[in-house]
Amino acid sequence: MTYCVGMILDRGLVLMSDTRTNSGVDNISVFRKMFHWSVPGDRIISVMTAGNLATTQSVISQLEERNKAPSERNNSLLEAETMFQVATIVGGLLRETIGTMASDNGQRAAAGTFNASMIVAGQINGMEPRLFLIYPEGNFIEASFDTPFFQIGETKYGRPIIIRAYDPTMSFEDAVKLLMVSFDSTLKANLSVGLPLDLMVVERDNYEPVHQRRISANDPYFQAISTGWGEALKQAFDSLPDYTFYNPRSEAAE
Repeated sequence: MTYCVGMILDRGLVLMSDTRTNSGVDNISVFRKMFHWSVPGDRIISVMTAGNLATTQSVISQLEERNKAPSERNNSLLEAETMFQVATIVGGLLRETIGTMASDNGQRAAAGTFNASMIVAGQINGMEPRLFLIYPEGNFIEASFDTPFFQIGETKYGRPIIIRAYDPTMSFEDAVKLLMVSFDSTLKANLSVGLPLDLMVVERDNYEPVHQRRISANDPYFQAISTGWGEALKQAFDSLPDYTFYNPRSEAAE
């Protein structure tokens, strides 16, 4: 399983992904799920992946090959005129890859075996930062005022805190803190999501990451967030009004 989040703010984009891939509890590996390409002064494009590892690696490899020699290959992300075109390219390639793998395996492939989904984020010079969620079928939706972040993979455990605390005007630092809490909640609830985590921050009109790092299990800030969030939840729970048992019949008799 996987957990990836892409968030759009007034200031830009914040992206985070885990790195765990598993085929059963005794076969766990670490694979990068966040990728980006940038042209200084022109564009920055990032893709995060979830789903069948063979599918996602094939899509990323094909994108890499196209980007190495864009003039010789059609549909390079480095030549797309808009982020909408970028999402269309990634969606089409994802759909084709899933279809090819399913066809090659025929009846041996169970329904959805090769499915994958992706988050595409970035900005092209002269346009707004944009964020897309790509489905296995190749179609996609775009983030908006009403839906300012996307998740793929194991989404349910980390979603409530983002919904409650997200603010489009928040600082990058607060956004990273929010995602740290979201990932900590997911890690605690699902062993198929695991450290290390990859983080990237993209500032509006800055076509290179302004902050990028890998967060390991012994990262002091992540440990402080995990411990502090657990303690804060316990304190919040203790501060809530107590529930009182009572007997409605005895009150009526009085």
